[in-house]
Amino acid sequence: MPARPGPESLASSGAGAYGGPQEGAPEHVLVCTGVEDVTHDMRTFVFEPAGPGSGPGSGPGTHDPGQYLTFTFDVGGREAVRCYTISSPPTRPGTLTITVKRVPGGLVSNWLHDHLAPGRAVRARGPFGDFSTARHPAPAHLFLSAGSGVTPLMSMTRALHDGAAPVDVIFVHSARTPEDIPFRRELEVLAATAPGLRVIHVCEADGAVAGWAGERGRLTSDVLLRVAPDFLAREVFVCGPAGYMDAVHRLLSAAGLPEDRYHQESFTGSASQAGAADPGARTTFSVALSRSGTTIECEAGLPVLDAAARAGITLPSSCGQGLCGSCVTTLEKGSVDMRENGGLRPRDRAQNKILLCCSTPLENLVIDA
Repeated sequence: MPARPGPESLASSGAGAYGGPQEGAPEHVLVCTGVEDVTHDMRTFVFEPAGPGSGPGSGPGTHDPGQYLTFTFDVGGREAVRCYTISSPPTRPGTLTITVKRVPGGLVSNWLHDHLAPGRAVRARGPFGDFSTARHPAPAHLFLSAGSGVTPLMSMTRALHDGAAPVDVIFVHSARTPEDIPFRRELEVLAATAPGLRVIHVCEADGAVAGWAGERGRLTSDVLLRVAPDFLAREVFVCGPAGYMDAVHRLLSAAGLPEDRYHQESFTGSASQAGAADPGARTTFSVALSRSGTTIECEAGLPVLDAAARAGITLPSSCGQGLCGSCVTTLEKGSVDMRENGGLRPRDRAQNKILLCCSTPLENLVIDA
């Protein structure tokens, strides 16, 4: 994507071209320095480190495009932890951005839109994640996104453009209406200045202004063949709502795309680890949630987060890999086998904190949930 001079090309740099995540990454203090409207329900929040060298975006080579941070916000006097992709590329050091879509009824997204203003400080950890062109370099990419899933793909597109990477990118974003298309003008400019980039928007309806001339409806095999007939030869990156990603995965799998060329971003899942118990014994323990007064059953070797999900209980979580700390809670009674990947700080361990996504019970438990 020829553009202007920049860092080493992602196409030839291999994994971790811009530094990559660090296990047990430290906590950063970031200060909001700007808020920009992207669409009617999506905003970009601009951050700078609170001090020199104190943030993940404080210098070049500090994150891979497409990676995310785990933020801790003070919402109504209580801590709320959420993962947000860094929408800015590592090729533009000094600041970093996240782009957040307001979700009806969403605790944190509404708080961000209504209360986060320049001058306010927040805490963040990271960067985390392997969803990046830096981790999966290829001569040709296909980016497929919907909703706020556009953010990691924007970071990758910006990094490839800034680095003048000689790669071929087809970027297909699905939106409800033209008014819901994020970064529309910026993508038009990038495509106009980078011969290797093609941008296609697929809209379900006209919206406020009739006459949408682009692709209509939803992403189907017919649409994909029309806009990217060689998609089976491309490295594919997909991000969006769960239903969208499931549908796209089925579509691509049915078409014959090799699994190793399919990359999907998700902040949910499980870091399931086999526990110490004999799997043939089918030992089951009780897990009491002290705040809700609910008790569930959890098999030995099954993460508590998974057991809660099976019981129809949704507990806070994000990465599902023991990295981000979103599912941290206090173990009030009992013991667990916990195999986390840097998501807890020493002081958290000293306070009997555990990560539900990677903690399996060794006896009956009581947890603060």
